[in-house]
Amino acid sequence: MPTVGDIAQVLKQLAPLALAEEWDNVGLLVGDESWPAARVMTCLTVTPATVKEAIDQRANLIVSHHPLPFRPVRTITPATTVGRLLLDLIRNSIAVYSPHTAFDSASAGINQHLAIGLGLQEIAPLKPAPSGDPEEGAGRYGLIGEPLTRRELAERTKAFLNIEGVRLAGDPNLPIARVAIACGSGGSFLDAAIAAECDVLVTGEATFHDCLEAEAREMGLLITGHFASERFALLSLADYLTDQRSDAHVWASRSERDPLQAL
Repeated sequence: MPTVGDIAQVLKQLAPLALAEEWDNVGLLVGDESWPAARVMTCLTVTPATVKEAIDQRANLIVSHHPLPFRPVRTITPATTVGRLLLDLIRNSIAVYSPHTAFDSASAGINQHLAIGLGLQEIAPLKPAPSGDPEEGAGRYGLIGEPLTRRELAERTKAFLNIEGVRLAGDPNLPIARVAIACGSGGSFLDAAIAAECDVLVTGEATFHDCLEAEAREMGLLITGHFASERFALLSLADYLTDQRSDAHVWASRSERDPLQAL
């Protein structure tokens, strides 16, 4: 039977923790490496719903893209949502591992997955990693490989992410040749995308002022929603862990949902 440490080692090979941003909280955040990890669930975020599923399905380990806790906590009590979640996890001996920005920047991480899924070619990081490895770093950009408009890229993005709608800042009919990607909250990648001479930035979320700035600089900004821009990779991660550790039962959370809905 694999241990939490065994699964953590596989994850560290896929997404070395040295790639994480300095402000991030990554790695094994709850539990002990010696604990058993016969049943592993991946998810985007640790929430009451995903914790309940983990308990009901007798999971030993949750691999969550987003960290819990993310910020330092002064107390662990039922008075806060984070406290309640941590207490439930510890009571049920469920460990939590988060790769977060290490997985974002990994050579086979979330941004790379989306770049490949959208058919980009000559893919490279928007912000290269300090390691100097040309395949590691934050965000991605590449050539689209065929004549497309922003509207057509939006349709391709919706199809790959299996979502009904996206939002676009800028003229949807303009042609594009080079596309930037920053999964999750990626409005801050606008300058890097422009420096890389991209025509559009695909991201999960951006502020109103990011959209205005993109429009003023004639840069397309395609917004998918934070959940949609990252959730797909947790499905792939479950398959990857299954391939690497056939002695563990791994699944992607079936209860996880986007907290936002269009009405």
